[in-house]
Amino acid sequence: MKNSYLIALLLWWGAIVPKTRAQGPIPEAGAGLPPTTALAPKADVSLEGLWQGKLLLPGGSLGLTVSAVALTGGQYFAALDVPMQKLHRVPAELQLVPGTDSVRLLLPQLGSRLLARLDSGNLLLRGTWTQPGLRTTLVLRHAPLPAAASTVTALSRPYREEKVIFSNFTARLRLAGSLTVPAGTGPFPAVVLLSDLGAQDRDGRPADQSEPTTANYPLLSLLADYLTRHGLAVLRLDDRGMGLSEGNTATTTTTQRVSDAQAALNYLRTRPEVDLLHLGLVGHGEGANVALLAAAQPLPPAFVVSLAGYGQPGLATLLTQQAAALRALKLTPSELDIRLRRQATLAELVRYSTNLGQTQAMVANLLRQDEPSLLPEMAQLRAAAQLMPWYRAFLTFDPLAGLQAVQAPVLLLSGLADEQAPPADHQLALEKELRANGNRTVSSQRLAGVNHLLQPPPTQWVVLDGEPRPIVAPAVLETMRLWLVAQARK
Repeated sequence: MKNSYLIALLLWWGAIVPKTRAQGPIPEAGAGLPPTTALAPKADVSLEGLWQGKLLLPGGSLGLTVSAVALTGGQYFAALDVPMQKLHRVPAELQLVPGTDSVRLLLPQLGSRLLARLDSGNLLLRGTWTQPGLRTTLVLRHAPLPAAASTVTALSRPYREEKVIFSNFTARLRLAGSLTVPAGTGPFPAVVLLSDLGAQDRDGRPADQSEPTTANYPLLSLLADYLTRHGLAVLRLDDRGMGLSEGNTATTTTTQRVSDAQAALNYLRTRPEVDLLHLGLVGHGEGANVALLAAAQPLPPAFVVSLAGYGQPGLATLLTQQAAALRALKLTPSELDIRLRRQATLAELVRYSTNLGQTQAMVANLLRQDEPSLLPEMAQLRAAAQLMPWYRAFLTFDPLAGLQAVQAPVLLLSGLADEQAPPADHQLALEKELRANGNRTVSSQRLAGVNHLLQPPPTQWVVLDGEPRPIVAPAVLETMRLWLVAQARK
Protein backbone atom coordinates (compact mmCIF):
# COMPACT_ATOMS: atom_id res chain seq x y z
CA MET A 1 0.00 0.00 0.00
CA LYS A 2 1.23 3.45 -0.69
CA ASN A 3 2.98 5.59 1.92
CA SER A 4 0.98 4.83 5.06
CA TYR A 5 3.72 2.61 6.49
CA LEU A 6 6.72 4.02 4.60
CA ILE A 7 7.87 6.29 7.43
CA ALA A 8 7.62 3.49 9.97
CA LEU A 9 9.59 1.13 7.76
CA LEU A 10 12.39 3.62 7.43
CA LEU A 11 12.38 4.21 11.17
CA TRP A 12 12.67 0.47 11.75
CA TRP A 13 15.52 0.24 9.27
CA GLY A 14 17.38 3.00 11.06
CA ALA A 15 17.28 0.83 14.19
CA ILE A 16 18.65 -2.28 12.49
CA VAL A 17 22.37 -1.65 13.03
CA PRO A 18 24.66 0.49 15.12
CA LYS A 19 25.97 3.40 13.11
CA THR A 20 29.57 2.94 11.91
CA ARG A 21 31.77 5.25 9.98
CA ALA A 22 31.33 5.17 6.21
CA GLN A 23 34.35 3.78 4.37
CA GLY A 24 34.88 5.86 1.31
CA PRO A 25 32.87 6.35 -1.87
CA ILE A 26 30.53 3.75 -3.28
CA PRO A 27 32.29 1.66 -5.94
CA GLU A 28 31.01 1.08 -9.41
CA ALA A 29 29.32 -2.26 -10.05
CA GLY A 30 31.91 -5.00 -9.82
CA ALA A 31 34.75 -2.68 -8.72
CA GLY A 32 36.78 -3.75 -5.69
CA LEU A 33 34.65 -6.84 -5.08
CA PRO A 34 35.97 -10.20 -3.87
CA PRO A 35 37.50 -12.44 -6.56
CA THR A 36 35.06 -14.70 -8.33
CA THR A 37 35.36 -17.82 -10.36
CA ALA A 38 35.67 -17.38 -14.10
CA LEU A 39 32.25 -16.81 -15.55
CA ALA A 40 31.31 -16.16 -19.14
CA PRO A 41 28.17 -14.00 -19.06
CA LYS A 42 25.28 -15.47 -20.99
CA ALA A 43 22.37 -13.67 -22.53
CA ASP A 44 19.94 -16.11 -20.91
CA VAL A 45 21.18 -15.62 -17.32
CA SER A 46 18.21 -15.02 -15.03
CA LEU A 47 18.19 -13.53 -11.54
CA GLU A 48 14.73 -14.89 -10.77
CA GLY A 49 14.49 -16.65 -7.44
CA LEU A 50 15.21 -16.11 -3.76
CA TRP A 51 18.60 -14.63 -2.81
CA GLN A 52 19.28 -15.31 0.84
CA GLY A 53 22.15 -14.44 3.15
CA LYS A 54 23.27 -12.80 6.38
CA LEU A 55 24.22 -9.15 6.67
CA LEU A 56 27.28 -9.00 8.95
CA LEU A 57 27.03 -6.24 11.53
CA PRO A 58 29.06 -5.17 14.53
CA GLY A 59 28.07 -7.63 17.21
CA GLY A 60 25.99 -9.97 15.08
CA SER A 61 24.18 -10.53 11.80
CA LEU A 62 20.74 -10.23 10.20
CA GLY A 63 19.18 -12.71 7.84
CA LEU A 64 17.68 -11.18 4.73
CA THR A 65 16.02 -12.37 1.56
CA VAL A 66 15.67 -10.70 -1.82
CA SER A 67 12.94 -12.20 -3.98
CA ALA A 68 13.04 -11.56 -7.72
CA VAL A 69 10.38 -12.35 -10.31
CA ALA A 70 11.26 -11.93 -13.99
CA LEU A 71 9.15 -9.48 -15.98
CA THR A 72 9.08 -8.69 -19.68
CA GLY A 73 11.96 -6.76 -21.25
CA GLY A 74 14.62 -8.25 -18.99
CA GLN A 75 13.35 -6.41 -15.91
CA TYR A 76 12.55 -7.81 -12.48
CA PHE A 77 10.04 -7.26 -9.73
CA ALA A 78 12.22 -7.46 -6.61
CA ALA A 79 11.66 -6.93 -2.89
CA LEU A 80 13.64 -7.20 0.34
CA ASP A 81 12.56 -9.04 3.50
CA VAL A 82 14.30 -8.77 6.88
CA PRO A 83 12.07 -10.89 9.16
CA MET A 84 13.86 -10.05 12.43
CA GLN A 85 13.15 -6.37 11.85
CA LYS A 86 9.61 -6.92 10.54
CA LEU A 87 10.60 -5.47 7.17
CA HIS A 88 8.56 -7.12 4.45
CA ARG A 89 8.43 -6.58 0.69
CA VAL A 90 10.51 -3.38 0.60
CA PRO A 91 10.69 -2.57 -3.14
CA ALA A 92 14.05 -3.02 -4.83
CA GLU A 93 15.57 -2.39 -8.25
CA LEU A 94 17.50 -5.44 -9.47
CA GLN A 95 19.69 -5.10 -12.55
CA LEU A 96 22.09 -7.43 -14.35
CA VAL A 97 24.62 -5.19 -16.11
CA PRO A 98 24.46 -6.16 -19.82
CA GLY A 99 27.43 -8.17 -21.03
CA THR A 100 28.89 -8.67 -17.54
CA ASP A 101 28.42 -10.75 -14.41
CA SER A 102 27.84 -7.61 -12.32
CA VAL A 103 24.56 -7.11 -10.46
CA ARG A 104 23.11 -3.99 -8.87
CA LEU A 105 20.50 -4.16 -6.13
CA LEU A 106 19.16 -0.70 -5.25
CA LEU A 107 16.75 0.13 -2.40
CA PRO A 108 15.91 3.81 -2.85
CA GLN A 109 13.56 3.96 0.14
CA LEU A 110 16.31 2.74 2.47
CA GLY A 111 19.22 4.56 0.87
CA SER A 112 20.96 1.20 0.48
CA ARG A 113 22.53 -0.80 -2.31
CA LEU A 114 24.38 -4.01 -3.07
CA LEU A 115 27.01 -4.08 -5.84
CA ALA A 116 27.95 -7.68 -6.54
CA ARG A 117 29.09 -10.32 -9.00
CA LEU A 118 27.53 -13.65 -9.89
CA ASP A 119 29.64 -16.60 -8.78
CA SER A 120 29.58 -20.40 -8.56
CA GLY A 121 27.56 -20.99 -11.68
CA ASN A 122 25.23 -18.08 -10.97
CA LEU A 123 24.22 -19.52 -7.60
CA LEU A 124 25.97 -16.88 -5.47
CA LEU A 125 26.05 -13.10 -5.39
CA ARG A 126 29.22 -11.74 -3.76
CA GLY A 127 29.56 -8.04 -3.18
CA THR A 128 29.46 -4.97 -0.97
CA TRP A 129 26.39 -3.73 0.87
CA THR A 130 26.31 0.02 1.48
CA GLN A 131 23.87 2.09 3.49
CA PRO A 132 24.19 5.35 5.46
CA GLY A 133 26.75 4.66 8.19
CA LEU A 134 27.58 1.11 7.14
CA ARG A 135 29.52 -0.71 4.45
CA THR A 136 30.09 -4.44 4.64
CA THR A 137 30.52 -7.54 2.48
CA LEU A 138 27.47 -9.64 1.70
CA VAL A 139 27.03 -13.04 0.07
CA LEU A 140 23.60 -14.14 -1.14
CA ARG A 141 22.81 -17.71 -2.15
CA HIS A 142 20.21 -18.51 -4.80
CA ALA A 143 17.16 -20.70 -4.25
CA PRO A 144 14.23 -21.24 -6.62
CA LEU A 145 10.98 -19.44 -5.99
CA PRO A 146 8.38 -21.55 -4.18
CA ALA A 147 5.59 -22.79 -6.39
CA ALA A 148 3.18 -20.45 -4.64
CA ALA A 149 5.19 -17.43 -5.74
CA SER A 150 4.43 -17.75 -9.42
CA THR A 151 1.26 -19.79 -9.61
CA VAL A 152 -1.84 -20.13 -7.54
CA THR A 153 -1.72 -23.89 -7.72
CA ALA A 154 0.36 -26.54 -9.36
CA LEU A 155 -2.77 -28.31 -10.53
CA SER A 156 -4.26 -27.65 -13.94
CA ARG A 157 -6.94 -25.01 -13.73
CA PRO A 158 -10.52 -25.90 -14.69
CA TYR A 159 -10.98 -22.60 -16.53
CA ARG A 160 -9.34 -20.56 -19.23
CA GLU A 161 -7.23 -17.43 -18.75
CA GLU A 162 -6.73 -14.67 -21.30
CA LYS A 163 -4.44 -11.64 -21.25
CA VAL A 164 -6.39 -8.56 -22.28
CA ILE A 165 -5.74 -4.89 -23.10
CA PHE A 166 -8.47 -2.23 -23.18
CA SER A 167 -8.75 1.55 -23.12
CA ASN A 168 -9.70 4.02 -20.44
CA PHE A 169 -10.98 6.71 -22.80
CA THR A 170 -11.51 9.21 -19.98
CA ALA A 171 -7.87 9.14 -18.91
CA ARG A 172 -6.58 8.32 -22.42
CA LEU A 173 -4.69 5.28 -21.17
CA ARG A 174 -4.40 1.64 -22.07
CA LEU A 175 -4.91 -0.80 -19.23
CA ALA A 176 -3.90 -4.45 -19.16
CA GLY A 177 -4.99 -7.43 -17.15
CA SER A 178 -6.02 -11.06 -17.08
CA LEU A 179 -9.54 -12.42 -17.60
CA THR A 180 -10.39 -15.84 -16.19
CA VAL A 181 -13.57 -17.51 -17.44
CA PRO A 182 -15.18 -20.72 -16.10
CA ALA A 183 -15.50 -23.73 -18.37
CA GLY A 184 -18.66 -23.70 -20.46
CA THR A 185 -20.48 -21.25 -22.68
CA GLY A 186 -21.92 -18.88 -20.09
CA PRO A 187 -22.89 -16.13 -19.80
CA PHE A 188 -21.40 -16.02 -16.30
CA PRO A 189 -21.69 -13.52 -13.46
CA ALA A 190 -18.51 -11.45 -13.47
CA VAL A 191 -16.45 -9.17 -11.25
CA VAL A 192 -13.54 -6.76 -11.58
CA LEU A 193 -10.95 -6.92 -8.81
CA LEU A 194 -9.56 -3.59 -7.56
CA SER A 195 -6.33 -3.41 -5.57
CA ASP A 196 -5.50 -1.64 -2.33
CA LEU A 197 -3.18 1.36 -1.91
CA GLY A 198 -0.04 1.51 -4.01
CA ALA A 199 0.96 0.26 -7.43
CA GLN A 200 0.28 -3.46 -7.74
CA ASP A 201 0.37 -5.85 -10.65
CA ARG A 202 -2.63 -7.91 -11.72
CA ASP A 203 -1.76 -10.61 -9.17
CA GLY A 204 -1.67 -8.15 -6.29
CA ARG A 205 2.09 -7.96 -5.88
CA PRO A 206 3.15 -4.44 -4.87
CA ALA A 207 5.84 -2.34 -6.49
CA ASP A 208 5.74 0.42 -3.90
CA GLN A 209 5.90 -0.81 -0.33
CA SER A 210 4.01 1.06 2.35
CA GLU A 211 2.47 -1.59 4.53
CA PRO A 212 3.88 -4.82 5.91
CA THR A 213 2.94 -7.65 3.61
CA THR A 214 4.09 -11.23 3.22
CA ALA A 215 6.32 -12.63 0.52
CA ASN A 216 4.67 -14.78 -2.11
CA TYR A 217 1.12 -13.66 -1.41
CA PRO A 218 -0.54 -12.77 -4.75
CA LEU A 219 -3.88 -11.76 -3.23
CA LEU A 220 -5.70 -10.79 -6.43
CA SER A 221 -4.58 -13.94 -8.21
CA LEU A 222 -5.77 -16.07 -5.29
CA LEU A 223 -9.15 -14.33 -5.25
CA ALA A 224 -9.52 -14.69 -9.02
CA ASP A 225 -8.68 -18.39 -8.89
CA TYR A 226 -11.22 -19.08 -6.15
CA LEU A 227 -14.04 -17.08 -7.69
CA THR A 228 -13.51 -18.49 -11.18
CA ARG A 229 -13.52 -22.03 -9.82
CA HIS A 230 -16.90 -21.16 -8.31
CA GLY A 231 -18.51 -19.93 -11.51
CA LEU A 232 -17.59 -16.25 -11.91
CA ALA A 233 -15.63 -14.59 -14.70
CA VAL A 234 -12.96 -12.39 -13.14
CA LEU A 235 -10.93 -9.49 -14.54
CA ARG A 236 -7.91 -8.34 -12.56
CA LEU A 237 -5.75 -5.41 -13.63
CA ASP A 238 -2.23 -4.11 -13.63
CA ASP A 239 -2.48 -0.78 -11.82
CA ARG A 240 -1.38 2.28 -13.75
CA GLY A 241 2.34 2.09 -14.46
CA MET A 242 2.54 -1.61 -13.58
CA GLY A 243 2.95 -4.49 -16.01
CA LEU A 244 1.48 -3.49 -19.35
CA SER A 245 -0.78 -0.72 -18.05
CA GLU A 246 0.07 2.85 -18.97
CA GLY A 247 0.12 5.79 -16.57
CA ASN A 248 1.55 6.38 -13.10
CA THR A 249 -0.12 5.32 -9.86
CA ALA A 250 1.80 7.91 -7.84
CA THR A 251 0.06 10.71 -9.73
CA THR A 252 -3.38 9.07 -9.71
CA THR A 253 -5.82 9.95 -6.93
CA THR A 254 -8.42 7.63 -5.47
CA THR A 255 -11.23 9.38 -7.31
CA GLN A 256 -9.30 9.21 -10.60
CA ARG A 257 -9.08 5.44 -10.21
CA VAL A 258 -12.86 5.31 -10.61
CA SER A 259 -12.46 5.75 -14.37
CA ASP A 260 -10.21 2.67 -14.44
CA ALA A 261 -12.95 0.64 -12.74
CA GLN A 262 -15.54 1.99 -15.17
CA ALA A 263 -13.31 1.16 -18.15
CA ALA A 264 -12.92 -2.40 -16.85
CA LEU A 265 -16.69 -2.77 -16.46
CA ASN A 266 -17.27 -1.44 -19.97
CA TYR A 267 -14.75 -3.88 -21.37
CA LEU A 268 -16.54 -6.79 -19.71
CA ARG A 269 -19.81 -5.52 -21.16
CA THR A 270 -18.35 -6.27 -24.61
CA ARG A 271 -17.63 -9.91 -23.73
CA PRO A 272 -20.25 -12.52 -24.73
CA GLU A 273 -19.23 -14.75 -21.80
CA VAL A 274 -20.36 -12.14 -19.26
CA ASP A 275 -23.87 -11.83 -17.82
CA LEU A 276 -24.41 -8.08 -18.08
CA LEU A 277 -27.09 -8.08 -15.38
CA HIS A 278 -24.73 -9.61 -12.82
CA LEU A 279 -21.53 -7.60 -13.27
CA GLY A 280 -19.93 -6.21 -10.11
CA LEU A 281 -16.83 -4.80 -8.44
CA VAL A 282 -14.76 -6.41 -5.68
CA GLY A 283 -12.32 -4.00 -4.07
CA HIS A 284 -9.70 -4.42 -1.35
CA GLY A 285 -8.81 -1.45 0.88
CA GLU A 286 -8.64 1.63 -1.32
CA GLY A 287 -10.02 -0.53 -4.13
CA ALA A 288 -13.19 -0.93 -2.05
CA ASN A 289 -13.57 2.85 -1.89
CA VAL A 290 -13.02 3.06 -5.64
CA ALA A 291 -15.74 0.44 -6.15
CA LEU A 292 -18.21 2.34 -3.96
CA LEU A 293 -17.48 5.60 -5.79
CA ALA A 294 -18.03 3.85 -9.12
CA ALA A 295 -21.38 2.57 -7.82
CA ALA A 296 -22.45 6.21 -7.34
CA GLN A 297 -21.84 7.03 -11.01
CA PRO A 298 -23.98 6.43 -14.14
CA LEU A 299 -23.83 2.83 -15.39
CA PRO A 300 -23.02 1.50 -11.91
CA PRO A 301 -22.02 -2.10 -11.18
CA ALA A 302 -24.81 -4.49 -10.23
CA PHE A 303 -23.21 -5.04 -6.81
CA VAL A 304 -20.10 -4.16 -4.77
CA VAL A 305 -17.97 -6.19 -2.37
CA SER A 306 -15.89 -4.06 0.00
CA LEU A 307 -13.00 -6.01 1.52
CA ALA A 308 -11.41 -4.03 4.38
CA GLY A 309 -12.54 -0.72 2.89
CA TYR A 310 -11.65 2.60 4.50
CA GLY A 311 -14.37 4.59 6.25
CA GLN A 312 -12.28 7.29 7.91
CA PRO A 313 -10.72 10.35 6.20
CA GLY A 314 -7.26 9.80 4.80
CA LEU A 315 -5.44 11.99 7.33
CA ALA A 316 -7.04 10.23 10.30
CA THR A 317 -6.29 6.84 8.74
CA LEU A 318 -2.66 7.73 8.15
CA LEU A 319 -2.07 9.08 11.66
CA THR A 320 -3.70 6.03 13.23
CA GLN A 321 -1.50 3.69 11.20
CA GLN A 322 1.65 5.65 12.02
CA ALA A 323 0.78 5.67 15.71
CA ALA A 324 0.42 1.87 15.68
CA ALA A 325 3.76 1.50 13.88
CA LEU A 326 5.54 3.80 16.32
CA ARG A 327 4.07 2.03 19.35
CA ALA A 328 5.50 -1.21 17.97
CA LEU A 329 8.96 0.34 18.40
CA LYS A 330 8.33 0.37 22.18
CA LEU A 331 9.44 3.96 22.61
CA THR A 332 9.24 5.73 25.94
CA PRO A 333 6.04 7.77 26.45
CA SER A 334 7.90 11.05 25.92
CA GLU A 335 9.62 9.80 22.76
CA LEU A 336 6.34 8.45 21.42
CA ASP A 337 4.61 11.78 22.08
CA ILE A 338 7.34 13.70 20.22
CA ARG A 339 7.25 11.33 17.26
CA LEU A 340 3.47 11.47 17.02
CA ARG A 341 3.42 15.27 17.12
CA ARG A 342 6.09 15.42 14.42
CA GLN A 343 4.14 13.00 12.23
CA ALA A 344 0.98 15.09 12.64
CA THR A 345 2.90 18.27 11.80
CA LEU A 346 4.44 16.61 8.76
CA ALA A 347 1.05 15.46 7.49
CA GLU A 348 -0.41 18.93 7.93
CA LEU A 349 2.51 20.48 6.02
CA VAL A 350 1.95 18.12 3.11
CA ARG A 351 -1.83 18.46 3.20
CA TYR A 352 -1.98 22.26 3.08
CA SER A 353 1.09 22.97 0.97
CA THR A 354 0.81 25.74 -1.62
CA ASN A 355 4.51 26.00 -2.50
CA LEU A 356 5.88 22.52 -3.17
CA GLY A 357 9.52 23.58 -3.22
CA GLN A 358 9.31 25.30 0.14
CA THR A 359 7.24 22.48 1.61
CA GLN A 360 9.78 19.89 0.48
CA ALA A 361 12.50 21.79 2.32
CA MET A 362 10.34 22.00 5.47
CA VAL A 363 9.43 18.30 5.36
CA ALA A 364 13.07 17.30 4.80
CA ASN A 365 14.08 19.41 7.80
CA LEU A 366 11.41 17.76 9.95
CA LEU A 367 12.51 14.28 8.84
CA ARG A 368 16.12 15.02 9.80
CA GLN A 369 15.02 16.32 13.19
CA ASP A 370 13.20 13.04 13.68
CA GLU A 371 16.21 11.05 12.42
CA PRO A 372 19.43 13.02 12.96
CA SER A 373 21.51 10.40 11.09
CA LEU A 374 19.44 10.77 7.92
CA LEU A 375 21.55 12.10 5.07
CA PRO A 376 20.29 15.40 3.57
CA GLU A 377 19.85 13.92 0.09
CA MET A 378 17.79 11.01 1.47
CA ALA A 379 15.64 13.43 3.45
CA GLN A 380 14.97 15.38 0.24
CA LEU A 381 14.01 12.19 -1.62
CA ARG A 382 11.63 11.08 1.10
CA ALA A 383 10.12 14.55 1.32
CA ALA A 384 9.55 14.58 -2.44
CA ALA A 385 7.81 11.19 -2.22
CA GLN A 386 5.35 12.59 0.32
CA LEU A 387 4.45 15.44 -2.00
CA MET A 388 3.32 13.16 -4.82
CA PRO A 389 -0.25 13.88 -5.99
CA TRP A 390 -1.70 10.60 -4.76
CA TYR A 391 -0.37 11.04 -1.24
CA ARG A 392 -1.55 14.62 -0.92
CA ALA A 393 -4.99 13.70 -2.27
CA PHE A 394 -5.23 10.74 0.12
CA LEU A 395 -4.76 13.03 3.11
CA THR A 396 -7.90 14.98 2.13
CA PHE A 397 -9.90 12.00 0.84
CA ASP A 398 -13.27 11.44 2.55
CA PRO A 399 -14.51 7.90 1.76
CA LEU A 400 -18.06 8.77 2.86
CA ALA A 401 -18.53 11.61 0.39
CA GLY A 402 -20.82 10.63 -2.47
CA LEU A 403 -22.13 7.40 -0.93
CA GLN A 404 -25.67 8.78 -0.84
CA ALA A 405 -26.02 7.79 -4.51
CA VAL A 406 -25.03 4.14 -3.95
CA GLN A 407 -28.14 1.98 -4.20
CA ALA A 408 -26.57 -1.25 -5.50
CA PRO A 409 -26.30 -4.21 -3.09
CA VAL A 410 -23.12 -3.92 -1.00
CA LEU A 411 -21.25 -6.51 1.07
CA LEU A 412 -18.98 -4.94 3.68
CA LEU A 413 -16.49 -7.56 4.84
CA SER A 414 -13.58 -7.00 7.22
CA GLY A 415 -11.44 -8.85 9.74
CA LEU A 416 -11.40 -8.13 13.45
CA ALA A 417 -7.58 -8.41 13.38
CA ASP A 418 -7.31 -5.58 10.83
CA GLU A 419 -5.02 -2.96 12.40
CA GLN A 420 -4.85 -0.74 9.31
CA ALA A 421 -8.59 -0.22 8.92
CA PRO A 422 -10.16 -1.44 12.19
CA PRO A 423 -13.75 -2.36 11.31
CA ALA A 424 -15.15 -0.73 14.44
CA ASP A 425 -14.04 2.60 12.97
CA HIS A 426 -13.95 2.10 9.21
CA GLN A 427 -16.54 -0.53 8.31
CA LEU A 428 -19.06 0.82 10.80
CA ALA A 429 -18.75 4.30 9.28
CA LEU A 430 -19.35 2.95 5.77
CA GLU A 431 -22.33 0.90 6.92
CA LYS A 432 -23.96 3.82 8.74
CA GLU A 433 -23.52 6.16 5.79
CA LEU A 434 -24.92 3.69 3.24
CA ARG A 435 -27.92 2.80 5.40
CA ALA A 436 -28.59 6.43 6.32
CA ASN A 437 -29.02 7.25 2.65
CA GLY A 438 -31.64 4.58 2.03
CA ASN A 439 -29.61 1.62 0.79
CA ARG A 440 -31.56 -1.35 2.14
CA THR A 441 -29.32 -3.97 0.54
CA VAL A 442 -26.21 -3.52 2.71
CA SER A 443 -24.75 -6.62 4.35
CA SER A 444 -21.96 -6.28 6.92
CA GLN A 445 -19.79 -8.98 8.45
CA ARG A 446 -16.65 -8.95 10.57
CA LEU A 447 -14.58 -12.11 10.78
CA ALA A 448 -12.51 -13.14 13.79
CA GLY A 449 -8.76 -13.59 13.33
CA VAL A 450 -8.61 -12.03 9.83
CA ASN A 451 -6.14 -9.19 9.17
CA HIS A 452 -6.13 -6.39 6.61
CA LEU A 453 -4.59 -8.65 3.97
CA LEU A 454 -7.51 -11.05 4.49
CA GLN A 455 -5.21 -13.66 6.00
CA PRO A 456 -6.05 -15.95 8.93
CA PRO A 457 -3.65 -16.35 11.87
CA PRO A 458 -0.26 -17.82 10.79
CA THR A 459 -1.09 -21.05 12.62
CA GLN A 460 -3.66 -21.69 9.88
CA TRP A 461 -1.36 -21.03 6.92
CA VAL A 462 -0.38 -23.75 4.47
CA VAL A 463 3.05 -25.32 5.00
CA LEU A 464 5.06 -25.83 1.80
CA ASP A 465 8.63 -27.20 1.85
CA GLY A 466 8.63 -26.80 5.61
CA GLU A 467 7.74 -23.10 5.44
CA PRO A 468 4.33 -21.56 6.30
CA ARG A 469 2.77 -19.77 3.31
CA PRO A 470 0.04 -17.16 3.72
CA ILE A 471 -3.44 -17.91 2.42
CA VAL A 472 -6.68 -16.01 2.07
CA ALA A 473 -8.82 -16.84 5.10
CA PRO A 474 -11.34 -19.54 4.13
CA ALA A 475 -14.02 -17.63 6.03
CA VAL A 476 -13.48 -14.61 3.74
CA LEU A 477 -13.78 -16.73 0.61
CA GLU A 478 -16.85 -18.65 1.76
CA THR A 479 -18.68 -15.54 3.01
CA MET A 480 -18.02 -13.74 -0.25
CA ARG A 481 -19.03 -16.77 -2.34
CA LEU A 482 -22.36 -17.22 -0.59
CA TRP A 483 -23.20 -13.54 -0.98
CA LEU A 484 -22.21 -13.48 -4.67
CA VAL A 485 -24.26 -16.61 -5.36
CA ALA A 486 -27.26 -14.87 -3.81
CA GLN A 487 -26.73 -11.86 -6.10
CA ALA A 488 -26.49 -14.10 -9.16
CA ARG A 489 -29.86 -15.66 -8.33
CA LYS A 490 -31.66 -12.33 -8.28
